[in-house]
Amino acid sequence: MRAVVQRVKRARVLVGDEEVGAVGVGLLVLVGAMKGDGPSDAAWLARKLLSLRIFSDEAGKMNRSIREVAGQCLVVSQFTLCADTSGGSRPSFGPALDPESAERLVEDLVREMGREVPVATGRFGASMGVELVNDGPVTLWLDSRAKA
Repeated sequence: MRAVVQRVKRARVLVGDEEVGAVGVGLLVLVGAMKGDGPSDAAWLARKLLSLRIFSDEAGKMNRSIREVAGQCLVVSQFTLCADTSGGSRPSFGPALDPESAERLVEDLVREMGREVPVATGRFGASMGVELVNDGPVTLWLDSRAKA
């Protein structure tokens, strides 16, 4: 699974005019599931997100996790993170996992994270508008295939 992670002061996701998910201080996680990904990838990503020390401590150093700052997480499925752009100007989404399986993995991620921090979500498969106020900005790229 691939994820773009942004530390935020607040974020929300809209479907049309309806707000379907919102958080205060925490993380916005755009996540894509790729062919070959499974439950172990979702579990790895959840553990990584919960333990990333990207929030400031009293000295202003990035030394605290989302758990330690009582942060929230907004998870938004984004299959375009799985795009192959090596072949020209139009991205190929062939590497993306089929929608039904991808939705299950995103749900696994949300469930795992939700055991420790409040988690809001977008609406799988919908055209969404995502609004955020970046904090830092701090933006990271995670890939479960690069796990150690």
